Amino acid sequence: MIGLDTNVLVRYLTQDDPDQASIANPLIETQCTAEEPGLISQVVLCELVWVLRSAYGCGKETISHILEQVLTAAELKVADEEVAWRALRAYQQGPADFPDYCILFANREAGCTLTYSFDRKLCQHPEAATPGV
Repeated sequence: MIGLDTNVLVRYLTQDDPDQASIANPLIETQCTAEEPGLISQVVLCELVWVLRSAYGCGKETISHILEQVLTAAELKVADEEVAWRALRAYQQGPADFPDYCILFANREAGCTLTYSFDRKLCQHPEAATPGV
């Protein structure tokens, strides 16, 4: 198994840099298979969302679609896949950002019953609260 960094995944998905895409494409298309998928970490997923939103101006619907494609690709293995799916569903339905939901559900997976945050949008989720309130 090989790991993929955010910049390789972004070049593959966006094809915005022909030189780097010409390297990323065959890497992902030949070395990432259903038998030996490329590993996508939670950090890469969160960075991917940030890059798509900030550099490419993608909205929630487009980002959600891309995340679903990454999560369902047999050639890619997402670390903590259940956390990523829960975070994606919450992101699609809730007001907070995808990375915030990743934190929330990773904390739940680790046994936390509550996640404290100053993020007002995240604190609308029943498993999050503002400290001191």
